[in-house]
Amino acid sequence: MHVEQYRVESADLPSGLKSRSDKPDLVLIFASPDIISRPGFFESVTATYPHSALAGCSTAGEIYHTHVCDHGLVICEISFVSSRCAVVSEAINRPTECYQAGVRLARKMELPGLKGVIVFGPGVDVNGSAIVDGMGSILGAIPVSGGLAGDGGLWRQTYTLTAEGIASAAICAIGLYGEALSIEYGSFGGWEPFGPLRKITRHEANILYELDNRPALDLYQQYLGEYAEQLPVSGLYFPMEMVRLPNKQAGIIRTIADVDEDSGSLILAGDMEPDSYMRLMHTSTDGLINGAEAAASQIGYSEKNRLALVVSCFGRKVLMGDEVEEEIEVVRMRLGLSTTTTGFYSYGEICPAPDSPRCRFHNQTMTLTVITEGLS
Repeated sequence: MHVEQYRVESADLPSGLKSRSDKPDLVLIFASPDIISRPGFFESVTATYPHSALAGCSTAGEIYHTHVCDHGLVICEISFVSSRCAVVSEAINRPTECYQAGVRLARKMELPGLKGVIVFGPGVDVNGSAIVDGMGSILGAIPVSGGLAGDGGLWRQTYTLTAEGIASAAICAIGLYGEALSIEYGSFGGWEPFGPLRKITRHEANILYELDNRPALDLYQQYLGEYAEQLPVSGLYFPMEMVRLPNKQAGIIRTIADVDEDSGSLILAGDMEPDSYMRLMHTSTDGLINGAEAAASQIGYSEKNRLALVVSCFGRKVLMGDEVEEEIEVVRMRLGLSTTTTGFYSYGEICPAPDSPRCRFHNQTMTLTVITEGLS
């Protein structure tokens, strides 16, 4: 497997689009929303890569080696030796149809020989958990990773790049095939719990109404103190962890996307599971950097030529500010300098959980998909 990566500034488009490889099999494209939605952008990309499978999305920050960029374009060209890939897409007509869209998308994939799937979806007006569950109902134990598109923190309109063009309401998935392929995964948050575990006693999809039979918003505000006046913005700093059992040490992070004063509920950036518990979380910049290192440690160091798709949450980028590149640097060092890192900051991460092959939808998490082909 051969990987080439380059970055293009907005002012240098479209002339800056120049293939670094001879007919790459797959081209990943991560761009700011103003670039990917620009008239003629898709035509410029397809003219540059007429023989390549294309996939990508808009971002809340592009990852280029160890740099985090904004308002630009990162292109990663992948050429396989004996493996192959296929890209499919599916429209999402409305948020309530995300599960069925995930089912339809997975059914378009050729299952024999499928080693893994990378998916990019819209980041607004979408239910990421439902997409993941719908795909999982068809793919079974085949791992899925990727993330939801961003729009630089505006939360207005995101885009995915499909074979048919640029779309604001479509999922794009890459199927990876070949016995020579090895795909490894890592995910970790770096958050610490505070306060007790409380049982979810009333919820509907991603709306949390009650914890321990008390209004969820009341409890959340009680623990936040002065930060409660800054909701829902302060929800980025104090997400919640969903835990299946009272004695389990780690669960799935859920960001507080919004609050509903009238119903006393919290709107989370992902669905909840029956018979689960929730607890509040907090962290520091060091905690998030350590979490990124822990995610990379689940895969480990290698001197092989590998590709690491890095999808980290936009909330982490906000919290770390000017120090955000440190989490990418620690990932690169832990994986090894022969590993090419590419990716983006997202509105939701998709990756198998460390303790299970089951694909999960995450918030506020560093996720990694590391691809190796043969002995390269």
